[in-house]
Amino acid sequence: MGKGLWGRIQRHLTLIKGLFMFSILIFIIQAVGRVAKEVNGQDLRAELATLNTGTLLLLLVCGFIAVLPMLVYDFTIVEFLPGKFSRGYIVRSGWTTNTFTNLAGMGGLLGASLRANFYAKAATKKQVVYAISKIALFLLAGLSLSCWVALIMLFGFDIGQPFRGYWVWLLGGGLYFPGVFVFTRLSNGEFFHDLTLKREMKLIIGSSLEWGSCALFFLLIGWALGLPISLAAVFPMFVVASVAGVVSMIPGGLGSFDVFMIIGLGFLGVSRADATGWLLLYRLFYYLLPFAVGVGFFIHDVGHRVNEFLNGLPVTIMRRGAHLFVTTFMYFSGVMMLLFATIPDVVLANRLYMRLIPYMFYFLSQMSNIIMAFLLIGLARGVGARVKRAFWPTLVVLVVAIVITLWRENFPVGLAILLGLVLACLLFARPELYRTSLNYSWGGLLVDGSIYVGTFILYTILGISSMQIGTHHHHSFLPNAWLLPSTQVWLNGLGGLLVALLILIGIYRYLSSGRPKWLQEPYDAPRMRAIIAKFGGNEVSHLAFLRDKQAYFYQVDGADQLFLLYRQEADKLMVMGEPIGNQAVLEPALKAFMHDADQAGLRPVFYEISETLTLRLHEMGFDFIKVGEEGHVDLQTFKLSGKARRGERALINKFQREGYQFDLLQPPLSDEQFNELQAISASWLNDETEKGFSMGFFDRDYLNEAPVAVMHDAQGKIVAFANLMPTGERNMTSIDLMRASHDAPSGIMDGLFVYLFETCRDQGYQSFNLGMAPLANVGMSEFSFIEERAAHLIYEYGYNFYSFQGLRAYKEKYVTEWQPKYLAYRKRQSLIFSMLQLLLIINRRPNVTPQFVPKWLNGWLVDEVRWQNRE
Repeated sequence: MGKGLWGRIQRHLTLIKGLFMFSILIFIIQAVGRVAKEVNGQDLRAELATLNTGTLLLLLVCGFIAVLPMLVYDFTIVEFLPGKFSRGYIVRSGWTTNTFTNLAGMGGLLGASLRANFYAKAATKKQVVYAISKIALFLLAGLSLSCWVALIMLFGFDIGQPFRGYWVWLLGGGLYFPGVFVFTRLSNGEFFHDLTLKREMKLIIGSSLEWGSCALFFLLIGWALGLPISLAAVFPMFVVASVAGVVSMIPGGLGSFDVFMIIGLGFLGVSRADATGWLLLYRLFYYLLPFAVGVGFFIHDVGHRVNEFLNGLPVTIMRRGAHLFVTTFMYFSGVMMLLFATIPDVVLANRLYMRLIPYMFYFLSQMSNIIMAFLLIGLARGVGARVKRAFWPTLVVLVVAIVITLWRENFPVGLAILLGLVLACLLFARPELYRTSLNYSWGGLLVDGSIYVGTFILYTILGISSMQIGTHHHHSFLPNAWLLPSTQVWLNGLGGLLVALLILIGIYRYLSSGRPKWLQEPYDAPRMRAIIAKFGGNEVSHLAFLRDKQAYFYQVDGADQLFLLYRQEADKLMVMGEPIGNQAVLEPALKAFMHDADQAGLRPVFYEISETLTLRLHEMGFDFIKVGEEGHVDLQTFKLSGKARRGERALINKFQREGYQFDLLQPPLSDEQFNELQAISASWLNDETEKGFSMGFFDRDYLNEAPVAVMHDAQGKIVAFANLMPTGERNMTSIDLMRASHDAPSGIMDGLFVYLFETCRDQGYQSFNLGMAPLANVGMSEFSFIEERAAHLIYEYGYNFYSFQGLRAYKEKYVTEWQPKYLAYRKRQSLIFSMLQLLLIINRRPNVTPQFVPKWLNGWLVDEVRWQNRE
């Protein structure tokens, strides 16, 4: 039965500890209530009013110093216990224990319980009980020695004669120490085997310092009050009252100690009012204020334990709340200051604004308000984006703003508390600022840009209207409250706005300057080739050699394992396709990539990825949308015979009769071959801008990375070509660029496809990737995402812009299997912005300045739609 009970206790140990900590908090509240009843607020204020600031500071410091000797107990108790404790932990735990015991002693039970809670990490219950018991024996050693000192003063030096009648109390207390000392030194039991003379002396000295510093501090208060008595005569009575307080076992000796001291001080001629004031100051500086610090330490410890038990969730929530509060306050203050600087008469007549004025920064001049407003807004963007470099500038700006705001004759106490809270939240939320640089999102740029541009336009209109009225004396369409008082005021504000623009640019350059090295790595084709050769590629691996994307390499023990292709746009990292390389390390590679991207303030967007990777990313916090389907041809079953292929069979026979031939040009291309291909590409493009990112563009280096399939006419002239996209293994292959000259016969691309299918099959390939059919089978269900259903409408009715259905129908005659492809983006991220940024990247060649309005409506994914539409 005993074992069963102990087992149940062990299973519910965490709950029991929680209940214990909760009961301690309840007891603390009750103890504070009792002390509050003893300490009359009006009397305390009256007593404090009699002391100057210097004396109060002296008492505050000395009160805390008087508590310090009690820490000797805690530094000694850890010597009896296994495990290591840092000095800071011992100081915090000891301070909490001793200040709690001072105020609510419970006969030493509270101190023993708290020490057992703080120091029982690596010790057994028996070790803890033994250690606490040894310490408890010497807690009153100092008071016992003080009794002997008091007796000597009373009967040896005639100091404190009125208190000789209490000699019995002193003698009883004095006998405690000799008895304990003799008992511990003569005992040979196992209990005292580790209680060496050195440790015993340490405890005796610590106890003596505790009670001695306590008595000296009490006498210091009497000196500060300037009472005309002999302070030395107070000492014996203080010892007597302390013994009475211990004997009574009342928490903190409340009542018994005070009664003895008031009566005793009365024997020395101290009035009851002065004695009460003396005791109130003693309670405040030696008990209450140190106890308040102990409560802070206790709450910190409890919070730390709760935080550990809940895997850090409470602190994370509080830090994020503090971070949000600081960011919101900075934007709020910035906007409020801008309104006050630009349209003061309007906002000062607004009731809501007047209610909010007590919670904003305030500067005297219009220009300083404008400059400080945009300093706050610019830095708020950095704080909101969690940029590490934003912390110190923000701290400096907030401190300056707080000092200037509060430097008034009527010190706004409420605002001071609020601004102090803002500073505290910034300091507390500092771990949230971990990113290396700022990358402006389109949403952030829209908000901040709208604030500045809107302010500039409004202020310009107000200034022009004000000047026109002053010059031409005609009535303005604006109310008088909106008009500026003079041209000088307008010019000052306009100058402030121009300075603010420079400040915003400077802040952005400063916050965005900490780009990590991996974002600046140069193009490294040999490194990518090595990974593809070792682990194999995929349908997008050949696009790595376009040099329009960067590569993120993941290593294990210094060896390259995998890489992702991406391009940055604003705060997005547009990842093209699946990661390339060793798929066994895919999960840690994705985590490392996301961690590094997050550190850099960037958010990945994965484009044209498989269903498997989409679901894996969904578990990592990504939303997704289907963007189309990818067609695959099973080469092992492809053949021209049969009724289904009679059209292709007839086309091939026609080309053979007319002398057209298929060939594979092996890299590197000769100058003559390249010039022919370049002429065909120029004819095909017809002055249109080439795409990039998810498809290839005409580039000699890129074409030299793999064989190029061509169709010759009867004279040997190349009339059409397509470059192959090897995957590093003979399982799947594909093509990228498909281009034909204007004089090429109809159906030339079909012929090129058929020859490619047969050639790749003969070379051992299993399948041929025909690429994407954008928006195919997207949003077909009534339960699909709204974005997917909108995409389906584009697929159905967007034929004027792009032949979505035509492309799908063309590929359908060859495709054996359609595989869905998705776009994955972070949750709570704007899908609209992500899609626009993706289209911008696709429709922009590298190293080419994009037009203000990109031609993205005419180019989703594949070049081959041009000749399909033409036919």
